Amino acid sequence: MKRLPPLDSRTVFYRIATLAFAAAAATIATVLMVDATIQDGVDIWDVLRGFLILITTAWLAWGAAQACLGLGARRRPLPNPELTLPAPATVVLVPICNEDPVSTFARIAAMDRSLIAANMPADIAILSDTRDPENAAIEEQVYLRLLEETLGRGRIFYRRRTDNRGRKAGNIEDFIRKSGGAYELAVILDADSLMEGATIRRMVARMQADTDIGLLQTLPKIVNGNSFFGRAMQFAASFHSPIFSRGLARMQGSTGPFWGHNAIIRVKAFAESCGLPELAGPPPFGGHILSHDYVEAALLARNGWKVLVDETIEGSFEEGPENILSYARRDRRWCQGNLQHSRLILAPGLAGWSRFVFLQGIFAYIVSLIWACFLVASVLATIMAPLPDYFPEPYQLFPVFPDDRTKEITALFLGIVGLLIVPKFLILTAVVREKRIEGFGGTVRAAFSVATEILLSSFLAPLMLMYQSRAVVQVLLGKDGGWPANQRGEGKLSLWQGIGAGMWITGTGAIALTVVHYIAPDLTLWLLPVCVPMLLAPALIAITSRPLTHALFVTPEERVPSPVVSAYHSIHTRWQEENVFDAAAREGKPEHATA
Repeated sequence: MKRLPPLDSRTVFYRIATLAFAAAAATIATVLMVDATIQDGVDIWDVLRGFLILITTAWLAWGAAQACLGLGARRRPLPNPELTLPAPATVVLVPICNEDPVSTFARIAAMDRSLIAANMPADIAILSDTRDPENAAIEEQVYLRLLEETLGRGRIFYRRRTDNRGRKAGNIEDFIRKSGGAYELAVILDADSLMEGATIRRMVARMQADTDIGLLQTLPKIVNGNSFFGRAMQFAASFHSPIFSRGLARMQGSTGPFWGHNAIIRVKAFAESCGLPELAGPPPFGGHILSHDYVEAALLARNGWKVLVDETIEGSFEEGPENILSYARRDRRWCQGNLQHSRLILAPGLAGWSRFVFLQGIFAYIVSLIWACFLVASVLATIMAPLPDYFPEPYQLFPVFPDDRTKEITALFLGIVGLLIVPKFLILTAVVREKRIEGFGGTVRAAFSVATEILLSSFLAPLMLMYQSRAVVQVLLGKDGGWPANQRGEGKLSLWQGIGAGMWITGTGAIALTVVHYIAPDLTLWLLPVCVPMLLAPALIAITSRPLTHALFVTPEERVPSPVVSAYHSIHTRWQEENVFDAAAREGKPEHATA
């Protein structure tokens, strides 16, 4: 078994510094909370609120520290070696399941064209898990159109599994077991992924130059966003994510992340390390591992392989959800997968940092429930608090008024808001300093986009809190969310759809605000930032799904489109004009077209 090289001293320093900052911020917040609440004596609600604010603030501070850690430019550029010919045998894997075949295969055609232009020899394998025979027949017909478009027979392959065990992870495992011996490297994509041929060439060269790398993860940029919600996510991924990812890379060192797609693996390392077990017991905590990517990264590290993330690699793209409901459906699966990792934290042989990453992923979801518990505890503490005693001593002549703790509560509130907002404006200064700002429309437009994204995030945060809290409760109650089909391209929602999906949030907010107003009126003002967006949930769901002008949330990827993205749009438009999908549907199921 290989052994990871000893931790770099800088990586150790970065980890200690970020953990120390999170601990310090959480301690300060807890002291402020306790100081503001114990003036009328200590009870169980005060202890509970102090504990909850400790956890939630530590989580917020951890994210802020990661952003701040990524602000500084790299002192030494990351390796960018040239590819030495002959290139290692490489395959691009595209797992699909009930996808739109015209869109998916048009992306593959664009990538194949880009690979040829970059002089990067690579096969492409389409790994279908589609269950419906009619949909599968359409896939096979569109695959034939793909071969005509690319002249790719012998380079582009299609196969459909009849046994869908393990879902996406099992799909890739099946290919590696049966065909992996023919390849040294494999690029793993999603159905909505796009990647430049030059990008794949750069990744292959990096793997060729450092044979200790088991996995190299890129930072995919989101493209093709049209709605208010989709374009906000697209902007955040392009503007903020490179800084966050740089901080992540500095903290994680050689024990980096795998996000399941837009990454390259060493097939031998993956085959030897990443066979996933089926967890004992029924779902949601048993069965197939849903969030398999984090586990595969941990298993590679356990076997001594480097797992790296490189945010400087350009030409890696994906598409994002276009509305809150699509995001929430996807997030429900991630929630179950991350909570499932509680079964794996104590697995033998894992690196300490891998265990911490599992814990971090779990907290990414339960922190919403903890925030909800904090709000409930604050209301109950106010209700249960004893009435002030203005004459605590016998025969006291003058009343003693309770100390006003507004200053401490305000400081706590501003501190929490600062942890959320300040890093984003610091990133704005970093983007200006790195001379990337013109790609976002200049300083003024970029600053307005940042402010708008912060405002939108603030309005949507209570909705996300409710969706994530519900997801956590469902998992804890044993409800399996399964693996819902991806709703790619789902966009505009009507107000009635918003009402159907969000009225339970509106009702919860209305009840909470009414109860607090009558029982603890002093808290009403503090709850408005949470309850008002909840009252407006149906409208927010509908409005944020509407198309948005490109004057806001401008990104470099749309100002100067990547050639592979432009090629995809061109091919997709032409295939639509040819009615490829309808023609394939009319053809019915042919003889197998696998190569």
